[in-house]
Amino acid sequence: MNKIIAPITFLLLLITLVPMETLAAEEELTIEQKDEQRLILYKRAEALTNIPWYYLAAVDTYERGLRRVVKDRPREEGLISIFFTPSQWAGPLNPDLEDVDPLSISLFGGLGLDGNGDNEADRNQDEDVLFTFARYLEKYGFNDEDFKIALWDYYQREQTVSIINGHANLYKNYKHLALHEHAFPLPLRANYSYRNTWGDRRGWGGRRIHEGTDIFAGYNVPVRATSYGVIEIKGWNIYGGWRIGIRDLDNIYHYYAHLSGFEKGIEEGEIVEPGQVIGYVGSSGYGKPGTQGKFPPHLHYGMYRDNGYTEWSFDPFPSLKSWERKGFQQLKKQS
Repeated sequence: MNKIIAPITFLLLLITLVPMETLAAEEELTIEQKDEQRLILYKRAEALTNIPWYYLAAVDTYERGLRRVVKDRPREEGLISIFFTPSQWAGPLNPDLEDVDPLSISLFGGLGLDGNGDNEADRNQDEDVLFTFARYLEKYGFNDEDFKIALWDYYQREQTVSIINGHANLYKNYKHLALHEHAFPLPLRANYSYRNTWGDRRGWGGRRIHEGTDIFAGYNVPVRATSYGVIEIKGWNIYGGWRIGIRDLDNIYHYYAHLSGFEKGIEEGEIVEPGQVIGYVGSSGYGKPGTQGKFPPHLHYGMYRDNGYTEWSFDPFPSLKSWERKGFQQLKKQS
């Protein structure tokens, strides 16, 4: 009997040691499956280094967004998107930039470490990459301020630090990764209209293009957050009037302008959810604080993508149509 049990136990041990990205590569995983496997990886790294899993998830999520927009970064081969250049990983003076020997990488001042015990430090291996970044963070400490300092030293950009810290707060608050839902910015049963106005000319304050879509509705129609995110800015803007800016987990900045006012409790740094009321349709803007009525009431909705260096506006109309369609489908199922 023992002769049978021993091989089975050994086989089960081998299965548990199969790298997560190998499993992911064998078949196309759903978003839910990817979230589940990533969370396992984050928590495994947390157990080894004491770095909270949501810090690692935040960095990985930020880097995944960069890989979608930065041309010189390849798509991740596995589940983890944290990117190290060959010289960062192997060491700037290492003659072999594809080196996977942890000892020689260390001798040449590289960051790469072995995270899964296979005696190789491979920058294309999920557990090695995650363990390496966790060890980097560990040098600075374990609280929020230590995390921000470590991020600043690594990225040298305040906006990046702010974005990643916001991601970490979202994951810490919800305790899971499944935060992908979206909502149309106005109640679907409200009386509203819109068309694609992104890129149209605007003249007030100098010639410029329209960086958003105008959704026309009556005064004080509720304005809703379209995604999970963190409020980056709230207040007056000479063009947008009373406006709110929210950063989501795709590193996208959502801009809600010309509001008549804000919902109570909406403050900078607060977390919001899809469908949560954040303000109300108005006609504020084009002047000093409090200016109203220079145009019909509407919501100006803009989306801006971050690439690690700067931000740029892109057309929100396709996203709005998609969220609106899915919203109506959900209402139909509920009726």
